[in-house]
Amino acid sequence: MSETLGQALDQLLADVAEKAKADPSQSYTAKLLQGGPVLCGKKLGEEGVEAALAIAGGTADEIAKEAADLLYHLGVGLLARGVSGADVAAVLEARRGTSGLVEKAGRTNS
Repeated sequence: MSETLGQALDQLLADVAEKAKADPSQSYTAKLLQGGPVLCGKKLGEEGVEAALAIAGGTADEIAKEAADLLYHLGVGLLARGVSGADVAAVLEARRGTSGLVEKAGRTNS
């Protein structure tokens, strides 16, 4: 497969948006969204822990699978809160070329 991560993320977000329209009894994505942002956030947190554990001691295959799960649940959470991939991309673009320490020091607590 020659798809880039960016292409895969674009497709993932499109798939999540499409699956959101499905019957929650037939779609895990729709079921999560029906549970609202709190459920989506809880599931994202669980997946984040699983990804962290894989990074700490898993194989490359396990890490890739957990990262994919994390990105999926992030996409669902973003949709649940009405935040688009373009919104996230704009923040990443604005931060590009800025030292992480400088960027962090300039953040407001919001």
